[in-house]
Amino acid sequence: MTPNPLGTTVEGIVGALFDAEPDQLLMVNPSAATIERFVDAAMAADRPLPETLLLADDRLLKDVMDDFLVASRTADLVEGDALALRTSDDLSRSSLLVTDDRVVALVEADDRTAGLATDDEEFVSAARAARETEWDDADEFVLRTPAISRVRDTLATEIDSDIEGDFTGVLNAMETARGDGHGLDEVTVSLLVAAKNRVLLYDISKWGEDVGVASKATFSRTKTNLEDAGLIDTEKVPIEVGRPRLRLKLADERLRDATPTELADVAQTLLA
Repeated sequence: MTPNPLGTTVEGIVGALFDAEPDQLLMVNPSAATIERFVDAAMAADRPLPETLLLADDRLLKDVMDDFLVASRTADLVEGDALALRTSDDLSRSSLLVTDDRVVALVEADDRTAGLATDDEEFVSAARAARETEWDDADEFVLRTPAISRVRDTLATEIDSDIEGDFTGVLNAMETARGDGHGLDEVTVSLLVAAKNRVLLYDISKWGEDVGVASKATFSRTKTNLEDAGLIDTEKVPIEVGRPRLRLKLADERLRDATPTELADVAQTLLA
């Protein structure tokens, strides 16, 4: 049984497996970087995807999915029935991709990943049976992050298409979007682009809670933090009944015409 190199990047390895059009792909014990790159490759694929069963370490998968950029794209794949997630605290050491007729061992070195593949029928059958048993014994991973396509669609239809464009632009300029209270996360980005487009705090926070981005309370707390950092300001807007609502606006008028990338850079600097 001689392994053959399948590629030297996760994207290349996954692309080669997709080209073979398997009905199902079983991914076992991937690293955080492999998960992120697989999601990118799957989202970029221009062909029907095989159902992928992703079995990962529980703590590792939770940490990866703390990044909104990764989690929201993963949610798109889950909602499209192209991906299922389970976790286990008792996984074998090897990181594998398994189809009906091939086993690929992933070997990482620095920022490169090699895929060593074998199609030996007896080995593939045994490996797949063992990994399927691990899958059956694993716990379902509930991903609570909304799918990025749903986030963008509802932002455009319920708020405004311009704010959706700014939201997408800022996310595209970011490497991570982690809700750990530091730097930019999905709530911070939502409020910044809402302020750029002078949207009511009530409207953006209601949208965020309805779509599953975060609660209204989280939006309110983050708004206060952005005010304290000098990024946004508010003005009262009277309504017929009840307390006036707050319109968000950028604290520095020079940011009104900033590109999404510029807005992200300024916000990252001020929040660092």
